[in-house]
Amino acid sequence: MTTLTVLGALTGAALTGCGGGTPAPAPPAAPAPLSKPSAPASASASAAPEKPPTMAPGPAGRTPVFERRPAGGGTAGSSAEKVVALTFDADMTADQGPRAASGERFDNPELIALLRRLKVPATVFMTGRWAEEYPAQAKAIGADPLFEVANHSYSHHAFSAPCYGLPVVEKAAMTRDVERAFTAFRKAGVRNVVPYFRFPGGCYDDTALRALAPADVTAVQWDVVSGDAFATDAGAVADQVLDGVRPGSLVVMHCTRSAAPATEAAVRRIVPELRERGYRFVKVSELMDDAAR
Repeated sequence: MTTLTVLGALTGAALTGCGGGTPAPAPPAAPAPLSKPSAPASASASAAPEKPPTMAPGPAGRTPVFERRPAGGGTAGSSAEKVVALTFDADMTADQGPRAASGERFDNPELIALLRRLKVPATVFMTGRWAEEYPAQAKAIGADPLFEVANHSYSHHAFSAPCYGLPVVEKAAMTRDVERAFTAFRKAGVRNVVPYFRFPGGCYDDTALRALAPADVTAVQWDVVSGDAFATDAGAVADQVLDGVRPGSLVVMHCTRSAAPATEAAVRRIVPELRERGYRFVKVSELMDDAAR
């Protein structure tokens, strides 16, 4: 996730490319409809929860992309409901193990504890490498019904170029990289895993959408950039989120202490202010589910 200067530059590229800038635009294509699995006829109150909603594949089987709940979607005025999804990218690149071993922290347990205290549902987009480095934390996050864990690749390498200087995954290895992350989650004992994927840096193109089709995931982008990557001014981060949120918004933030040190303080302000405005916090799965209503 050489000299110290070069390491800092690479880390900056990785985190800046993970929601610190404007997301890469999707290739022109008609939006794919949402698909909601039907519960079996024998389902009962004690049965396992319904599978998370996903989007149907796009044209020619492309991986579908979800960015926010459509402004005009829903029935009975549900599109105007004040809901917002906070998402947190748990970034760590495949080659950052030595830095973690030397004491650099790519986790942020204080942030997770804050979300629990405030009872804020959230979706954590986790890299496989992060789950390997912090298996106990990954397992605890996945075991908490307040959270759901989504895939942020194994390596945190880019799926299209240019992408903030990140190394690029070869087309033939894209699905394997995503599946490797899911494998890392299973090995760490992570539950509440949803079939959603976030492109590192938000960078993708038509080639990536086609290449990832076998992974059977819905790609999740965002419409509100928090700007928390390497930010030291928590107030500025909070202002950016509060200024950008609209009903149905999806916010990208980070759960990486060394490279997003102001996030926890920003969330301490964001949550009560949005609640005061009448917003309700939801996970991505609920936001996507609402879009189908």
